[in-house]
Amino acid sequence: MGREFLKSVRRTTSTISDPLINDFVVNFTHDLAVHSDLQDYRLAFIVIDSQALNAFATPGGVIGVNGGLFLNAQTEDEFASVIAHEIAHVSQRHFARSVEDAQRRRIPELATLLASIILMGTGSDAGPAAIMAAQGRSIENQLRFSRQNEAEADRIGLRTMVNAGYDPEGMASLFDRLMDLSRFSSRPPEFLLSHPLTESRISDARSRANRIPFRDATTDYTTKEYNLMRARIEEHYQSNKADAITEFSRRLSQAEAQAEKDVARYALALAYSSDDQHEKALEEIDTLLARESNRITYLVSRAEILIDARRADEAYHFLQRPLLVNPDNYPLLMARADSLIAQRNYTEAVTVLDKMAQLRPEDHNLWYLIAETQGQAGDISKVHQARAEYFMLVGDYRSAREQIRYALRIEEDKDSNFPLISRLRQKLKEVEELEREARQS
Repeated sequence: MGREFLKSVRRTTSTISDPLINDFVVNFTHDLAVHSDLQDYRLAFIVIDSQALNAFATPGGVIGVNGGLFLNAQTEDEFASVIAHEIAHVSQRHFARSVEDAQRRRIPELATLLASIILMGTGSDAGPAAIMAAQGRSIENQLRFSRQNEAEADRIGLRTMVNAGYDPEGMASLFDRLMDLSRFSSRPPEFLLSHPLTESRISDARSRANRIPFRDATTDYTTKEYNLMRARIEEHYQSNKADAITEFSRRLSQAEAQAEKDVARYALALAYSSDDQHEKALEEIDTLLARESNRITYLVSRAEILIDARRADEAYHFLQRPLLVNPDNYPLLMARADSLIAQRNYTEAVTVLDKMAQLRPEDHNLWYLIAETQGQAGDISKVHQARAEYFMLVGDYRSAREQIRYALRIEEDKDSNFPLISRLRQKLKEVEELEREARQS
């Protein structure tokens, strides 16, 4: 159910395909998960392109976050509190338990509702009131179960945070900010619509945090990385680039600690690049690289700036040394592929993209890019194969089936491609089975 929900979200919702952001979420969540009650680490991730503060978890290990979570979680500890909370929902099977609870309540609630309808049929004035009471009890039961789930996710998530070396106070401080946002807004943050927040929940989180000793396992390096991702998200949502340059310049001039200066400088470099001031962007990013020459975020960002400046060949050669040290790094590989596409070297770009598909086979944005690049490279069969993978990941099984059949027709005209034809026929059977299951659900 969770994976089908994920496919629906991919199909209907705008997502952030930024390799650095996605890689950060994947690695951060996996690092937390090993300190949790989770038994199955086969997780799937999605980053929603929305400034609203929200996160969610579904069965099947699906973890989703909005870009707005980075904007509102001001510290890495606060960010960890939300991710740990969502992992707890998965590990404790809260969604599945909610379904089971609803099934248990269904028969008695239907019986009560039926009795109320019978009362109305007799002309009794008690009928409408009984129906309202029955519906009220049903809603109250659902809310009570939800509150129990939230309390349990808070408690277990807090333990996960502490085991991973994060300050448990981060949960209470984020709750405080959420409560303030809901007080001064006619519409509460999205997170509160699915995660009801009360004063008692905040006090419970703070009380538990005060009782739990923790060992700070975070480092300046990792904390800065979170702040760099926050800066990247903030720049992503800046519509007026001139204002962004002014704001990040102000922060840089007022920053006192070196880490704070570095984050402001990084945001300023991104803003300059977005405003096509590429030389200034390179000047800022090179200043950062002079201090930390191996930080992948800076290396990838420098390559991106070069590509935007139509210096893709320079970006390609710049990435060679980092890739020798980190040959399977996803953001570095994506930057290399982008540099090759910008140079119209589509054949080599496809080779890089295929390697990434092995590392991230469920990245629907990646399969879309592979299809586009294969088209430029002139391999029409592989265009259809990549499109089929994309459509499967977004739950459009009819289109996936059509794409596989197109690829089969091309390959069956060749005499020597029996292994691929066999794989495509097997894939077609799998898609047809998924399509039947989707129609029956």
